[in-house]
Amino acid sequence: MDFAYTPKVEELRKRLTAFMEAHVVPVDAAFNAAAHAGRFPLELLEPLKARAKAEGLWNLFIPALKSDEPGTRLSNLEYAPLAEIMGRVFWSSEAFNCSAPDTGNMEILHLFATPEQRAQWLAPLMSGNIRSCVGITEPDVASSDPTNLQTTIARDGDHYIVDGRKWFTTGALHPNAKFCIVMGLSDQRLEAAPHARHSMVVVPLDAPGVNIVRNLPIMQHYSPEGHCEVVYDNVRVPATNILGAEGTGFALAQARLGPGRIHHCMRSIGQCEVALELMCARAADRRAFGRHLAEYANIQDWIAQSRMEIDQARLYVLRAAWLMDTRGNKAARTEVSAIKVVVARMQQRICDRAIQVFGAKGLTNDTPLAFLWTWGRALRFIDGPDEVHNRVVARAELRKHGRTP
Repeated sequence: MDFAYTPKVEELRKRLTAFMEAHVVPVDAAFNAAAHAGRFPLELLEPLKARAKAEGLWNLFIPALKSDEPGTRLSNLEYAPLAEIMGRVFWSSEAFNCSAPDTGNMEILHLFATPEQRAQWLAPLMSGNIRSCVGITEPDVASSDPTNLQTTIARDGDHYIVDGRKWFTTGALHPNAKFCIVMGLSDQRLEAAPHARHSMVVVPLDAPGVNIVRNLPIMQHYSPEGHCEVVYDNVRVPATNILGAEGTGFALAQARLGPGRIHHCMRSIGQCEVALELMCARAADRRAFGRHLAEYANIQDWIAQSRMEIDQARLYVLRAAWLMDTRGNKAARTEVSAIKVVVARMQQRICDRAIQVFGAKGLTNDTPLAFLWTWGRALRFIDGPDEVHNRVVARAELRKHGRTP
């Protein structure tokens, strides 16, 4: 395992960092002001997308691009440090067409879409002309066990009829959102194998019966692109909109979630670096009781602990990415679960320390710390709760000792 960045990755890191400093950071305040007002600022984002595409900083995350597809062919290990750089400005991934949930949707469309589906949905998504969302989690069941999902996808001649209620459908209110990949119950026989009863289908957001009920706040923060509750009321879509074969929903979900968890974790590490930088700057500048905060031993301990935790977590994530690249997503399953728990909890701890160093100002939106702390808490649910990932790690460990739970 050699996690040193290759010359290719170092060159991309320099170019991406320069792009962020020259074009993204200068409009961050304006972007956040619009977002806090509930408006998605396309007028700021679209020029950034055009520039990033022109500079070859586009679709960086897909390892197996075809010759006619726009983007930079990178492995998970190569992309990871770039995701960290993007994570420093929360919204910036979209400027490079690398934001969730589009990345996961592009992954499964890239792997499983028919030629017609690729032309209709994947090509405009990869070009950045449209955006997408995914509907998996439901409010009426414990979605941490996806076999509970109750939204139905019923075959009716040349169509499927989708009925159900989803929530935390990120991006459903984005001005460019055009479709949602919905996971639901396509085989309602109770005797059927529990992991072969669900399918995924592409549902256009303008289809009759698709109703966006509300935009849910995440820890009191509203996102202008939405984390939405969506009702599907007798929504009829062509049978050709099914992804893969009926009953393969779980396999498709795993294909999209594995790389996405690497992306989430590396973006989170970038956010932790920002929190640590702010903590250090505040400690060096602020005085209390006649001394700079940086002179107090407890503050020095917080800074040191944060640096060690970030570096440990980064190595853990890079190892998971390396395993995915060299042995496949399935072989890296335990490590991917582990990093999801480790990194989200770390983000909470580091942001909490930084907030404490800032004092009351850390609770306001004068810094990004309060938001980043809440996002760290949200990450303990996003792509699966801690308890599910802990269970994966524990069962793998028990199997090593001949104990199969």
